[in-house]
Amino acid sequence: MTLQTMENNRLESAEGLARQSVEAHLEFLGQQIQIVRAQIEIHIDNHPDLKRQQDLLSTIPGIGDSTAATVLAFLSPLDRFPSVKQVVAYAGLNPTVRQSGQWAGKTPIAKAGNALLRKALYLPAVVAKRYNPLISAFCNRLLLNGKRPMQLVVAAMRKLLHLAFGVLKSGKPFDPEFKVA
Repeated sequence: MTLQTMENNRLESAEGLARQSVEAHLEFLGQQIQIVRAQIEIHIDNHPDLKRQQDLLSTIPGIGDSTAATVLAFLSPLDRFPSVKQVVAYAGLNPTVRQSGQWAGKTPIAKAGNALLRKALYLPAVVAKRYNPLISAFCNRLLLNGKRPMQLVVAAMRKLLHLAFGVLKSGKPFDPEFKVA
């Protein structure tokens, strides 16, 4: 997809034969992306356990089949993560402390984890802020506490990862009424 973006940017300034070449390359890239997506879909459909896990993840408002496939690709097998904290750290969504002496800066996310997983969770988190009742209420609480908009999105990404881990570990579909003790 990055290559496709680069070619789209080149298309803006290309003329004549160069433009035709870039357009042909864009068409080829589009076809290849469709082929890979179809292969991923076939692979998941041919493995009942993966299909069941994708269906479970898709019950979470904000996570569609594409995001579910990406989460499964990065987190499988789930047994290697004993706790949700390790999943969050793997994704690089855990806060880091920045301080020196008495000075204490903001606490940004670690970014030491998997950037592709973070990227895959960004838009679902934006959608979940609006359509997932749990995440929407959570973000509203954070907003009232003075958090900035980007902090809300990162918190929603982290919460989505928590929900995904819980749904996969329990084997039960998402339930917005479920209360943690």
